[in-house]
Amino acid sequence: MMGAEKAGLGSEAEGEELAAAPGAGSPVPARKMQSLDFEHIGSLVAVAKSLSPGSKWRRALTSVRVVIFQAKINVLLPFGPLAVILHYLTGKHQGWVFLFSLIGITPLAERLGYATEQLACYTGPTIGGLLNATFGNATEMIISIYALKNGMIRVVQQSLLGSILSNMLLVLGCAFFAGGLVHSDRDQVFNKASAVVNSGLLLMAVLGLMFPAVLHFTHSEVQYGKSEVALSRFSSCIMLVAYASYLFFQLKSQRSVYSPIGEEEEATEDEEDEKEITQCEAICWLSVLTIWISVLSGYLVDAIQGASESLNMPVAFISVILLPIVGNAAEHASAIMFAMKNKLDITLGVAIGSSTQISMFVIPFCVVIGWIMGQQMDLNFQLFETATLFITVLVVAFMLQEGTSNYFKGLMLILCYLIVAASFFVHVDPNATGDN
Repeated sequence: MMGAEKAGLGSEAEGEELAAAPGAGSPVPARKMQSLDFEHIGSLVAVAKSLSPGSKWRRALTSVRVVIFQAKINVLLPFGPLAVILHYLTGKHQGWVFLFSLIGITPLAERLGYATEQLACYTGPTIGGLLNATFGNATEMIISIYALKNGMIRVVQQSLLGSILSNMLLVLGCAFFAGGLVHSDRDQVFNKASAVVNSGLLLMAVLGLMFPAVLHFTHSEVQYGKSEVALSRFSSCIMLVAYASYLFFQLKSQRSVYSPIGEEEEATEDEEDEKEITQCEAICWLSVLTIWISVLSGYLVDAIQGASESLNMPVAFISVILLPIVGNAAEHASAIMFAMKNKLDITLGVAIGSSTQISMFVIPFCVVIGWIMGQQMDLNFQLFETATLFITVLVVAFMLQEGTSNYFKGLMLILCYLIVAASFFVHVDPNATGDN
């Protein structure tokens, strides 16, 4: 919804062993979250211990305990089934179906990141980085594919744009603000070279989004309505090649140059202790979680229009603001935690790295998938959205150019996000009656 950007709430020692590539989402250690205080967890543990050490049932029960009951955020899991039940029982309360689906997806996205991190412990840094790059924004990709299938192109565009804005302004701003308050006696530092590379990729993404929009609004297309789609598909293929090159550059070619500050001093002797589930179990959980996210995404997308009417909110506001805030809740918390522990490189991996993934991989990927589906998905995000993204990238790039952060920079980013949120609340989508 995961690489370093999906890193969960772990111990300080675990946070220090995150790998270098923010955008690539290098493998990260398992998150040792406090167990839920449910009475039946003790019974589950007792049953698991009563079985023989080599028993498959004991291994399965242990895996369920670790993945399902070990994270406090999983108290939100029942909201998913409630959304499905409410959808079939009433059919009228689309606002509640939307909210319950949104809340129910949040813990699933966090657990998907956990399962990916566990699998990365077995695959090594290179393959692990690619796995995290693929599953890092799996939730956004699944929701987008369902929306594309229903022809809701504007929802796809706005939700992906909202994820970028949320990560760059809200997540990064809150992390800088919290870290700055904890370390108020000095500026926090991070790897400037890595931040500059990510900023460059974000500007390249803005370039890819800008030209189809400019082509459309200047009415300078060779074939009106077709040239911008063709340009978008060509640009998307180029952006995917650029992102693949970036992964190779970060993971293989120049890995040492873009390592987090102080990484050479980190030890890895506890690596085996970080493996809480087996490789086969991690793959099985990835499959189960992805399927359940896919199911809830279908109900979520179907309820968006009804939720807009019942909650009296514009679809643009729901897509750009509400979807990303809830969907990025887990990485939001982890970014703040790492900033408070003075691990700004990990924080940038969560926030800026995720934005880079969405802009250079997920958006072009959706254009290609739409191409295959026969949908006219393009990179023309309309003038208002494109201008918002362009200004946001410039503001964040300016904040990162010194390689330092403090609570005032974080406060400015948060205030910028509030302005963006208010703008979309009063914004009327020109394509509100159509999907592009």
